[in-house]
Amino acid sequence: MKTIRLLYPDHVSGGLETYYFGANLLQHILPENQNQPIIQVNITPPDGKEKVVTNGICGVDEVLAGIKDAQTKLEAERPDRVITIGGNCIVSLAPFDYLHGIYKNTGIIWIDAHPDVSTVDDGYPRAHAMVLGSLMGYGAEQLSAQMKHAKFKSDEILYVGLQPLHDYQSKFLNDTGVDYRIQDQEFVRDEEISSFMQKFDHILVHFDIDVLDERFFHSTYFANSELVGDGASGGKMRMDKLGQVLKLITDNADVVGFTIAEYLPFDEMRLHKMLSGIRLFTE
Repeated sequence: MKTIRLLYPDHVSGGLETYYFGANLLQHILPENQNQPIIQVNITPPDGKEKVVTNGICGVDEVLAGIKDAQTKLEAERPDRVITIGGNCIVSLAPFDYLHGIYKNTGIIWIDAHPDVSTVDDGYPRAHAMVLGSLMGYGAEQLSAQMKHAKFKSDEILYVGLQPLHDYQSKFLNDTGVDYRIQDQEFVRDEEISSFMQKFDHILVHFDIDVLDERFFHSTYFANSELVGDGASGGKMRMDKLGQVLKLITDNADVVGFTIAEYLPFDEMRLHKMLSGIRLFTE
């Protein structure tokens, strides 16, 4: 099977230049594997300028350009498995849609503190909060319109790590029939994850770094007290629990797509910027 690593440093969909820096750093954190070539999505580097909101999405032209370039790269490479290195959560749209075109009986395990089912009418214009709703065909029409294959159904989604919701998010999930559970006190049990996986021939995993508790892992959105986003809270999971969940999934299912998103190494980026101001390193 051909496996590629899709380096997709989208930053516009999340509104922080750190997403771009984080994705490029994350590619070096993953274990080396010469059998998994890195294919880079063409994303314009951050320029410090605020993006315009058009039809409910901030920087929509750049967001769509990234999705289309990812699709072009995937269609050219024709991989059997895709490891996507983000960037923010929008990076799952193109590879999950591509893989759904190859593998029909496929479920999504969405490991995230947040549901990512916002719409353009909910008042938060960042596309990273709309990605799963768009994969279902509801989140944002201009995002769903980019998909080339069948939309995902409500019973093809399992949330792991989900934290308390905004009212409009719970309404979306209830209206569309997604079976979910808030996990601020207890995570879904291993048996529930295994039972979900047994229904499908293939599994896609979306791992959002902010499922981790910011008190113990600091390269996450919620470790930065200056950021408020849409007012949601961070995750409750620790690294050992996350490792157990990922091992359970990858050891017992045919995982054909795996996204790591929302890695935000704020300290490392500050260090990089500071050192960039030292002539010794730049001359």
